Amino acid sequence: MPNNLAADDQASGLRRMNKQKSKVISITGGKGGVGKTNITLNLAMALAQLGKKVLVLDADLGLANCDVMLGLRVEKNLSHVLAGTATLDDILVTGPFGIQIIPATSGNQDMTELSPVEHASLIRAFSELQTPVDVLLVDTAAGISDMVLSFSRASQDVLVVVCDEPSSITDAYALMKILSRDHGVEKFKIVANMVRSIKEGQELFAKLTRVTDRFLDVSLELVATVPQDENVRRAARKQKAFIDAYPTTAASMAVKALALKAVKWPLPDTASGHLEFFLEQLVQPQSE
Repeated sequence: MPNNLAADDQASGLRRMNKQKSKVISITGGKGGVGKTNITLNLAMALAQLGKKVLVLDADLGLANCDVMLGLRVEKNLSHVLAGTATLDDILVTGPFGIQIIPATSGNQDMTELSPVEHASLIRAFSELQTPVDVLLVDTAAGISDMVLSFSRASQDVLVVVCDEPSSITDAYALMKILSRDHGVEKFKIVANMVRSIKEGQELFAKLTRVTDRFLDVSLELVATVPQDENVRRAARKQKAFIDAYPTTAASMAVKALALKAVKWPLPDTASGHLEFFLEQLVQPQSE
């Protein structure tokens, strides 16, 4: 009975989203330490500079760090939304260039193991969001947990961040294998991060495609090569995004080029709003 009520709440909430036309992009990678959150936040700011209303969901629900990386003060987070003491709009934090961030919790294992009812509550919170959104960027956790897979399969575009390390390539392959085999995701956009040159980025992409072409029925597209850049580290020490602290550095220019591509990626040809599409996809694992 409670699950039926949750489903009814979701349906009514989803109907209210019909007019919200939003692009949903998940940024993932399988392995930790590949610079996924850095890419997410800097891409968010680059998109905001192009006039887009950008919302970032810190979907590393137990080890949140988007707010920490930007030195933002957070008073409430997703745990308060799930507890019913705040709405999603209540917890939004404004970052540089006007981006909005949905902060998760840090050091809370319970948030990484949401029950179906809690998962439904999160979806319902999205359906009631009043803040206008052009682009929702979902910064997933490392690994291949159910939550990572749910967010990735629900997004219209999946950006897989890889670096030139065997473990990064192996983990990215494992993530794409599960998403394609079990969840029907067939297209992945690849970001080669922390590479020494464009050529190295292309070679990294070639390594990945050699494996996927042989074993998986997926298509990959190299959408960005972000260079190893000492200013990325300098910006991190200042708790600033590198696109903010060093707007003309090589890494910033690469992410700005990625943003110009991202705004041209087509939305799915669905009759309803696209945050609604995201929510409907996200709830599917609970109803299967």
